[in-house]
Amino acid sequence: MNKISQFQGTLIPLDRSNIDTDAILPKQYLKMLDKTGYGDFLFDDERYLDPGDSETPLQTRRKNQNFILNIPPYNRGTILVSKKNFGCGSSREHAVWAIRDFGIRVIIAESFGEIFFNNCIKNGVAPIILGKEQVASLINFANKKPDAQVSINLTEGILSFDGTHITFSLHPSHRKSLSEGLDEIEETLAIGDKIRAYECSRLQSEPWVFVDF
Repeated sequence: MNKISQFQGTLIPLDRSNIDTDAILPKQYLKMLDKTGYGDFLFDDERYLDPGDSETPLQTRRKNQNFILNIPPYNRGTILVSKKNFGCGSSREHAVWAIRDFGIRVIIAESFGEIFFNNCIKNGVAPIILGKEQVASLINFANKKPDAQVSINLTEGILSFDGTHITFSLHPSHRKSLSEGLDEIEETLAIGDKIRAYECSRLQSEPWVFVDF
């Protein structure tokens, strides 16, 4: 998993609440077996004017030129900002894969769907919660200055743009996972010596637990 501790990028403003995972990645793409290759299908129903699936050649599909992901420079954006309850709905991890594959590394919102939030942490996408007025100011900034950059320091919990500095909180374990690029398996492997030491001590103190009947 790619590390992310300090990051700078262009904002993608989605001035809406309650964006669910089916809108982020429609259900027809869930049959894909890999964890990559979803970026072209992010917000598929809004991004294209005609329906499609993973087997539809992209060159045959008409883009919706009015949708934010098709408008420069937002089509190269790496920080998405939206309103409350982002990522609600079904618990598909594919939605986060699509966001990550598009190139978005940070999502800013007033609140998140709980499972979606945890899936972001597991897949190297930083979910940042800000207040309603702070989100509104970011969306307004992104609309007025499309090319402007936003800087995020996960270690210190500071977001900076246009001379403004906003503090945010992130659980220490989440900050560690993102900054060190560790998923749950890698975090477990990192403490392998402690796990083995515990197993040895328990074998000595409670040998009956390990008897094979």
